[in-house]
Amino acid sequence: MARASNIIITILNLITLAVALLAIGYSVWLQIQHGSSLCQKVLQRPLLFVGLALFVVSFLGLIGSCCRLSFFMWIYLAVLFFMILGLICFTIFTIIVTNKGVGKVLSNKGVNDHRLGDYSGWLQKYVVNAENWDEIKSCLVDVHFCQHIAGGKAPEFYQQSLSPIESGCCKPPTYCGFEFQNATFWIMPKTGPAVPDSDCKTWSNDQTQLCFNCQSCKTQFLENIKKEWKTLAIINTCILVLVIIVYSVSCCALRNSRTGGYAKHRGGYR
Repeated sequence: MARASNIIITILNLITLAVALLAIGYSVWLQIQHGSSLCQKVLQRPLLFVGLALFVVSFLGLIGSCCRLSFFMWIYLAVLFFMILGLICFTIFTIIVTNKGVGKVLSNKGVNDHRLGDYSGWLQKYVVNAENWDEIKSCLVDVHFCQHIAGGKAPEFYQQSLSPIESGCCKPPTYCGFEFQNATFWIMPKTGPAVPDSDCKTWSNDQTQLCFNCQSCKTQFLENIKKEWKTLAIINTCILVLVIIVYSVSCCALRNSRTGGYAKHRGGYR
């Protein structure tokens, strides 16, 4: 049983180590690539931190299982234990911050209207602050996000099922009463917007601006994040189950090998 447990731990840690090295390598590549966009470099630090964390955990697990050193196995188990606690807390956190927010559907328009007040204060404060929002806008511009929307005539456009970001960032709010020309070009009425809303004045036909600075864009982006974080909560739950299994197998291996399988000290005494 102890031998089988050690083999399982070794295989799992080798896989995790390979993933960690890939994450670190890609992070370094993004850093040295002068042609990388700001959108791509947003991933650089998170990838590096995750890669380094996985590398340390995998390294401790490999030393403990291959060399059978109980000292390293205890450290490995302690790290896994705190990782389990962290995953539990983060999963609960994602559920809490994404539990608020319901958009109102506009009849026959195929889009939803949202307000910043529909979302938790944490999302508003840390996701759409000035610095982070500049990075988000650069991503939308870099990938020509709005230019992928099909054009055509107004009836065809409104029949499309636009994503939240497309609806809020690529067109002026419906209540502004702008005249449709194509998916990303709208004309303001000579009498001005139908309602005195700041987003109506913020809209620009400049393809690098559009409604990226509109409140509607920010709220629709939060709506998209809310959906993605709900998916992330599910993924975190699956990872949590996997880590608990690894933790259980590691505890089993350490317990079954204490009679002579693992060295008690770094010096190798048994």
